[in-house]
Amino acid sequence: MALQVLTANRLRDGAVVYLSPDGSWVERVAAARAESAPEAVARLEAAGRAAVVAREVVEPYPIAVEQGEDGRLIPVRYRERIRAEGPSIRLQCDEEAA
Repeated sequence: MALQVLTANRLRDGAVVYLSPDGSWVERVAAARAESAPEAVARLEAAGRAAVVAREVVEPYPIAVEQGEDGRLIPVRYRERIRAEGPSIRLQCDEEAA
């Protein structure tokens, strides 16, 4: 099985978050807990369901990641890279500020 992390949206502000090794939700995919064994990924998903019940996050699900040359976790799918890194276009307000 591929290396996976658990992602969700934080309920209080909608931010994209990832489950960390200590069980907290963090905003950086690089700080996420990555697992590859099916049983370990199932435990990630169980932690996500518990966080939904506790009203911390919504819609948790595992995503495939790979380790970059520097060891940093990088989402495999483009959609998840956008969620992790932000919009793929310049925003109008960025152009006006330049």
